[in-house]
Amino acid sequence: MSDRINLQWLNGMSFETEVNGHKLYLDANEEKGGKDMGPRPKPLMMVALAGCTGMDVVSILRKMRVEYDSFNVEVEAEHTEEHPVQYKSMKVIYRFSGKDLPKAKIEKAVSLSRERYCGVSANYSKAFPLDHEIVYDENQDT
Repeated sequence: MSDRINLQWLNGMSFETEVNGHKLYLDANEEKGGKDMGPRPKPLMMVALAGCTGMDVVSILRKMRVEYDSFNVEVEAEHTEEHPVQYKSMKVIYRFSGKDLPKAKIEKAVSLSRERYCGVSANYSKAFPLDHEIVYDENQDT
């Protein structure tokens, strides 16, 4: 199996691609010669990680019949200062809110995503340290 994308230069520092039938634009900021018409490439690496593990966790928790009011995934990344500027570590923060959250099930879902299902996490963990944290907000009135 393989995946393939085609990135087409538009002008300046602007590029366009189509991913799964959806157009995506990349661009640099103005000080780097772009017009800020889209995100930079490296932060999309964080989006890929958050999306991959987030979808895993939602799917696993659905199968476990776990209910929560809200869920979001944050990714923090440290990068090098020298060229090529690259990520040297990332931390994934899973945030759940709701009443009587079943922490053991949530921790299991996160663990399964990290260790078994998320291909982005598997790739990145070969390149740099990946850490994680689960944050619970159970002070919600439901």
